[in-house]
Amino acid sequence: MDRLTEMEAFATVVDQGGFTDAARKMGISKSAVSKHVSSLEARLGARLLNRTTRRVSPTEIGLAYYDRALRVLNDAGEADALVSSMQSDPSGLLRISVATDFGVNHLSPVLGSFLDEFPDITVNMVLNNRYVELISEGFDMAIRIGELEDSTLRARKLTETTKRMIASPAYLEKYGQPQKIDDLNEHKLLHYSSQAGGAVWKLTAPSGEKRQVRTAGGLSVNDGQSLLNAAISGLGIAYLPSFLYAKAMADGLILDAMPELPTETQGIYAVYPPGRFTQPKVRAFIDFLVHSFAEKGPNEW
Repeated sequence: MDRLTEMEAFATVVDQGGFTDAARKMGISKSAVSKHVSSLEARLGARLLNRTTRRVSPTEIGLAYYDRALRVLNDAGEADALVSSMQSDPSGLLRISVATDFGVNHLSPVLGSFLDEFPDITVNMVLNNRYVELISEGFDMAIRIGELEDSTLRARKLTETTKRMIASPAYLEKYGQPQKIDDLNEHKLLHYSSQAGGAVWKLTAPSGEKRQVRTAGGLSVNDGQSLLNAAISGLGIAYLPSFLYAKAMADGLILDAMPELPTETQGIYAVYPPGRFTQPKVRAFIDFLVHSFAEKGPNEW
């Protein structure tokens, strides 16, 4: 006899206080309920219910078993519901956190196609340059760039970006091109104020040595696009990802300030809360992004 059915029959008898009401609740005969409970007691070798002509109540063992049985039945119900939801069309509100620069330049342009493909999904995209706590702040997923700090989150790589020091041709003509990392101390360095680790660039020398340069320049701003605009205007050298500067470089507005340095490559990831299953709306959006960025990065934007 099916164990879950036996558990359900027993738990329903306890909940309803008798076999008659339990049978009505389950939609089967009273004798069938009694048969399921008797089979369960026989299999366990223990009496789970005290039966009198007036009432039915769980024994001490029965009460302990009832608590565990409820958990099993709830888990089974959730598993059934999960399968149904996994097979259903993606729908509902999708809350996304993404860095402002990437969201404005690369996520916003593709959202229309996603919403056309999945009309039952509503997107709330929050642009900010801070690290958000997905679960406590109510986000379904986030787009993160660079090394992933939170190992408890699940992640899927979307593409890659490079990071270079860039400056306008006019700036390099006026102030000269730095030949080595120490030369940067004599240049105007444009600082990204939201950068983790403070006003420091972490660079790799041609020898492979890891170096740090303090960016004590005349401009500090918490927006990458503004830094790019400043570099194009000749205000100094900026250290930016290729997804921001690629078009400006292709148009000749900026140059690689130190092309001999090793290229730093960073991953761009979709991250989402841990769990054995992924919500259909999250899975649909991540699959869409993987397809959308298949031809992007690390230098092609």
